[in-house]
Amino acid sequence: MYMRRCLVGLTFCICYLASYLTNKYVLSILKFTYPTLFQGWQTLIGGLLLHVSWKLGWAEINCSSRSAVLTWLPASVLFVGVIYAGSRALSRLKPSQLDRIASKPVWAIPVFLTLHNVAEVITCGHQKCFRKEKTSPAKICSALFLLAAAGCLPFNDSQFDPDGYFWAVIHLFCVGAYKILQKSQKPNALSDIDQQYLNYLFSVVLLACASHPTGDLLGVLDFPFLYFYRFHGSCCASGFLGFFLMLSTVKLKSLMAPGQCAAWIFFAKPPAQRTRRGLAGFLRAEGLLSPGRGDSRAAAGEPSPGLRSALLGRWKEESTAGETLLLPVSRRTLPGGSLGCC
Repeated sequence: MYMRRCLVGLTFCICYLASYLTNKYVLSILKFTYPTLFQGWQTLIGGLLLHVSWKLGWAEINCSSRSAVLTWLPASVLFVGVIYAGSRALSRLKPSQLDRIASKPVWAIPVFLTLHNVAEVITCGHQKCFRKEKTSPAKICSALFLLAAAGCLPFNDSQFDPDGYFWAVIHLFCVGAYKILQKSQKPNALSDIDQQYLNYLFSVVLLACASHPTGDLLGVLDFPFLYFYRFHGSCCASGFLGFFLMLSTVKLKSLMAPGQCAAWIFFAKPPAQRTRRGLAGFLRAEGLLSPGRGDSRAAAGEPSPGLRSALLGRWKEESTAGETLLLPVSRRTLPGGSLGCC
């Protein structure tokens, strides 16, 4: 039993790290900033894989209770808000220079995670004020420290973007409300797999309907790496890794106590941070990323010309191989200033 728990925990860490790096590559390196399509694709793949697992008997799904499904619909709406606002925030938050705190550039991911953790303040306040539950002083102090840390970020961010922080605030409110609704559900109403299956179905429908009004459906036609092999592979990997991360998270919660789950989640985050920094350092050493100081592209979060030329060279090789020879010239021409539309 002990080895089984360790194996599940290690699987969760591996899936977390791989999913983290894949999404980072698609969103930050390739600049694919079309959240309704990217999140819709991930939820579509997750829903299909979960449905196939159910049909093959590998997962148990029971959504026959209409009242339980209708009760869960508000949480599914909040789930869509969580993933959409999170993508918007990540695409808008820029690498910033926190001059008062450190001399190294701080990337958008740590800033986003700091704001994301404020959702615990919402759940803690709801338990204390509305449900009248006993809350330990240590938990109250930790929530206040989280709130203070997030409140100091805008005042120390030299690349402050109001839109990025706006979407981050929307994201954390959706996360907090989602956790509150999840805890208020009846114990035997829906399992974690049932809830995630409904989230997938509702997200695919809602994001597909929203892709045209938001302009993502037509704007993606101008994305320069739309027919790029690595873009296709990264998108497929993000969908599969997101599904396996969801399964490992559900398994982790079913086998371990909440404190142990929190410890594994905490253990998974530092390797992701170190790997991301190591990857960024390698790209800088190869001249594929601009240096952190004195470079306007680095301040704006844009890749260096070396990375654009490397990707363009690879893209031309793939075009020569015959994949994109029949595409219109306007779709095969890279814009001079960036890797994609913002």
